[in-house]
Amino acid sequence: MVETDHLVILPLNYEQLELYLQGNGRLEKLLHLKDLGRTIAPDVKEMVTAFTLPKIKKAGPANYLFFTFWIVVEKKSRSIVAELGFKGEPNEKGEIEIGYGTMPTQRGKGFMTEAVGGMIEWAKHQSNIKFILAETEEKNTASIKIVQKNNFEYTGKKGRMMWWKVAVK
Repeated sequence: MVETDHLVILPLNYEQLELYLQGNGRLEKLLHLKDLGRTIAPDVKEMVTAFTLPKIKKAGPANYLFFTFWIVVEKKSRSIVAELGFKGEPNEKGEIEIGYGTMPTQRGKGFMTEAVGGMIEWAKHQSNIKFILAETEEKNTASIKIVQKNNFEYTGKKGRMMWWKVAVK
């Protein structure tokens, strides 16, 4: 768990991620959170079922944190406002890639900027992480602002995608 001024960021274990995918309020009930009627896009559900859940199971208790969803809970409302996660374990250079998304009704409130900052602080305490990478679409100004506010440096572009990097050590 990671805690910031306004947020609690919780990694979901295998069973919790299965409940999360159902989008029917069962995870919120289990975690004593307010249910805002969260839904899961069919393509996300399919991808997580086909790839993420098997990777979590294979990674085991020590490394599942690098594959699962971390839910971002606003302390004040006790509701899920965003999700984020890593795209696998750190590579040989100590680099790990982060991905994130804010619930549509919660965008523009600074939650993701704070959550990414919290995960940078978490990464500073992980011996095998030296850098966090992020990929943003060139026209996604909100996502670009999140990495810029968290001191990521622009490292290059591939097609429409911009790459960013921040040192944690």
